[in-house]
Amino acid sequence: MMSPPDTGDRPPGAAAGTSSQSGLAAALTPVLTVAVSLLGLCLLWGLAAHAWPSRAFPGPGQVWQVLLAEAANGDLFYHLGATLGRVAAAYVVAMVVGSLIGVLLGSHRSADRFFAPWVVLFLNIPALVVIVLAYIWFGLNEAAAIGAVAVNKIPNVVVTMREGARALDPTYAEMAAVYRFGLLDRIRHVLLPQLQPYLAAASRSGIALIWKIVLVVELLGRSNGVGFQIYLYFQLFDVAAILAYTLAFVAVMLVIELLVVQPVERHATRWRRRPA
Repeated sequence: MMSPPDTGDRPPGAAAGTSSQSGLAAALTPVLTVAVSLLGLCLLWGLAAHAWPSRAFPGPGQVWQVLLAEAANGDLFYHLGATLGRVAAAYVVAMVVGSLIGVLLGSHRSADRFFAPWVVLFLNIPALVVIVLAYIWFGLNEAAAIGAVAVNKIPNVVVTMREGARALDPTYAEMAAVYRFGLLDRIRHVLLPQLQPYLAAASRSGIALIWKIVLVVELLGRSNGVGFQIYLYFQLFDVAAILAYTLAFVAVMLVIELLVVQPVERHATRWRRRPA
């Protein structure tokens, strides 16, 4: 007869408790690593500011005081909200338009050959030129600002999604035809799963590029937003306020990355087999 496995003197829930503790430790390790890394950066920044005392190079304490003051009077949240609204609008426009154009070009070789020079042209037009022309042609308004940002990002999305469309497996399309999938079912079950890695790459790079261009748009032609505030404090030579708004906006974008982008990406790829 086979003897039962030896569990020693451990209670029945000990193994489960140990497993949950190890899982919690594995989840907290990246967070602690990031926290320690940022604390080290702040310490290095503080030491450098102490070694070179100058109004042009304020320490973390001065920047933190300005950040708290701007948050207390409401200016920080008002301007952050204005900038985030422009980022979201430009992101949606760029992803929708760029994805449609990219998939169409990747699926039709003749159209791709004809419009490829257009894509290369728009890829190489400086963002500043597009912004200035948009303001000249359409005026200093929100539509021109958001459109200029979207136009700067659309060619990058087109290139990424075009490669994704070229990599589509035709056997899945044939299967969809055999089972008589409708248009929505084809998009949901055939097209989107194959394009998901390319959508994720375009989305991640899109957010990183768009928020930087939005600041330039606000600096040149808007009366609110983080870019406007940075330009205002540049005229006043207030480096602490410039860094306060910059770091606040970067922190917001990091939170969006950690709490929105990464969870959505994990959910979209939940069907994939994870490495052991």
